[in-house]
Amino acid sequence: MDHALDAAEMAVPGLAVHVLERCTSTNTLLLDGEYEPPCLLAAEEQTAGRGRRGRRWYAARGMSATFSVAYLSRRPLRELTGLSLVAGVAAAQALGELGANEARLKWPNDLVVGADKLGGVLVETRPTSGRIAGSTLAVIGVGINCREDAQLSGRVRRGVTSLERSIPLPRRSRVIGAVAAKLMRGLARFEAVGLEPTRAEWEALDAFAGQRMRVRLADGRVLAGVASGLAEDGGLRLRTARGIRTVHSARVVAARPLIMAAT
Repeated sequence: MDHALDAAEMAVPGLAVHVLERCTSTNTLLLDGEYEPPCLLAAEEQTAGRGRRGRRWYAARGMSATFSVAYLSRRPLRELTGLSLVAGVAAAQALGELGANEARLKWPNDLVVGADKLGGVLVETRPTSGRIAGSTLAVIGVGINCREDAQLSGRVRRGVTSLERSIPLPRRSRVIGAVAAKLMRGLARFEAVGLEPTRAEWEALDAFAGQRMRVRLADGRVLAGVASGLAEDGGLRLRTARGIRTVHSARVVAARPLIMAAT
């Protein structure tokens, strides 16, 4: 039985919580300034949810935990690409504390169990003006598949999974509250000291560490190499035949364990 979203279960100190029955996209509403940051906006249903690079995010009513957090960042704009890593770590750690210990991260913004997608993160930013000039409005959208959805599996071209495969399913409000609490702590640390403390945490949750990967770059070229952690700015490090390459804008298209030659 599905339970309606409950704002009280999502409460995080210092974060206003709003719940909508239906909207286009929680990220869009927050970017448009419909709510004062810092705040959390959750929706029972999003009719125009978005994923990375403009892809559609599919989420049927009551089947997933979808929400966005808006806050004002004082970090340099060039550093805000690291927010998807901060959010991914927060989500994976929160799910682990709920019992979903198999949740891992796929660079740059996916939650996975094995090779199957459990959820994702979308970070969007916008300059501010007026009384809050000098900061950047950062909106972090999170979507987590909670229940099995046969229609979702048919719509996407990759394996998907859900939280209920891993644990007795908590109320979606509790999932959102747990992730939001971790996220706010992660954001506070990011604002204070930057991305560096998050790197080791992300690498500990890397689903494909040490595996051979193929990534499609923004210009369409494909680069192959062995996943070798994160660079200081959050880029993916690949060990290639020509040495270490750092990738900043790409999509992982394949990953498989590295087979070591017998000695």
